[in-house]
Amino acid sequence: MTRSLSHEQMTMIALGSALGTGLFLGSGAAIAIAGPAVIVSYAIGSLIAAIIASAAGEMAVRFPVRGGFGSMAARYLGPFGGFISRWSYWATTVLVAGAELVAVATYLKFWWPELPLWVGIVVFGAIVLGLNAFSVKSFGSVEFILSGIKVLAVIAFIIIGLIIVFFGLPSHPAEGLHRLTEGGGFLPNGPASIWLAMAVVMFSFGGIELVSISAAEAKDPVRSVRSAAKATVWRLSTFYVLSLFVVMCLMSSETLTQEEGLSSSPFVRVFSDVGIPAAAAVINFIVLVAALSAANANVYAGTRLMHSLSYEGMAPRRLRATTARGIPAGALAVSSLGILLVVVLALFTESVFQIMMSMITTLVLVVWGLILVSYISYRRRDGAADQFRLLGGSAMAGVGILGLVAVFVAVFSSATMVVPGLVAVAFFAVLVVVFFAAVRHHAQLDESAFQEAHDATGAVPTVAPPQRRR
Repeated sequence: MTRSLSHEQMTMIALGSALGTGLFLGSGAAIAIAGPAVIVSYAIGSLIAAIIASAAGEMAVRFPVRGGFGSMAARYLGPFGGFISRWSYWATTVLVAGAELVAVATYLKFWWPELPLWVGIVVFGAIVLGLNAFSVKSFGSVEFILSGIKVLAVIAFIIIGLIIVFFGLPSHPAEGLHRLTEGGGFLPNGPASIWLAMAVVMFSFGGIELVSISAAEAKDPVRSVRSAAKATVWRLSTFYVLSLFVVMCLMSSETLTQEEGLSSSPFVRVFSDVGIPAAAAVINFIVLVAALSAANANVYAGTRLMHSLSYEGMAPRRLRATTARGIPAGALAVSSLGILLVVVLALFTESVFQIMMSMITTLVLVVWGLILVSYISYRRRDGAADQFRLLGGSAMAGVGILGLVAVFVAVFSSATMVVPGLVAVAFFAVLVVVFFAAVRHHAQLDESAFQEAHDATGAVPTVAPPQRRR
């Protein structure tokens, strides 16, 4: 594997996964639960996401190793922690990539209604796999462009929306803030709806941990991870909270949740009602790019995780082989098989996206929890990194864990999410059995990865397992 990602590309890789279907389409489900108070839900979600991204970023600055947070879990929580976190996240990336490809194929029907769903899936699935198979540099360049389109679109949406809200346009009067309190008020479904909406909101933040995974292929790991982590935290917080504020100011929650399908996207509805020429087509293109970018980023993450697992005896050894371009081809092939399985299932179930969202949320909550637990152990054993650190350290990580527990309970308090959530729990049970039956005796920490991190940054004082400080 080669270090060829710039810090700009690393930032866009993380944003590429987080700014996807979860925001452009999934936010409608959160609005239906909490109404205008969904703004508070996204603000809380942004805080939790910032804690996770900062914790993963601090560890990645100190140890820019392949496997990212999975290697950290193995180092600080033992082989079992590394096994559970990486296999869970690999399953997450496969499900997300499959869901995003189904979304891409669905968006194509906006222009070609008769186009079979499988055609779009096959065409864009091949493009995504081709980008990941060619070289990591081409992947980073394409992801930078795709994510850049989304970021610019969200910025334009926020700016235009704020102008309409407070000043108005020649053809559209200022809307003001009255929609935040009309109808049932700011909390139409009560204060508990803010908490219940978190089960959907946190799905939108999936991808913040990619900064940790891509650190092993960064040109300048310390500078790149530090810059990417900081940018990811404040950009996501700003984008999500302000964009939802604009949406709720321009349209009532009742109107936003009346229609189903593609038009139920709050972004599509707002732009259409404002009267911008060809608004529907423009937004459809943007959400298509968003889904394609997220699928691209998640295939990348899943491939690197599988490659890392093979190095530590948690997956077949043959998957550690790379091509002359530094691409782990075997790991990419395995990850693509999982995506194909998810796509096939999606073709037979109309509600597959909702089901997959519930499973993904359950899986990623556990992964994020393991990142924060690993971070607490890391700070206790190694102390804080000099180049970048989580404000508040272990105490703030503890706050993040409490937030994740609350969201986990919210998932199992939702009638539509509990069954897929239980399926994800069953997956964890299978992982536990597999680990103790087949993996435990030959799983090992890949210390060579930490040696490579030392060679790349000089920030790690020793590659030996760290001792507890007195």
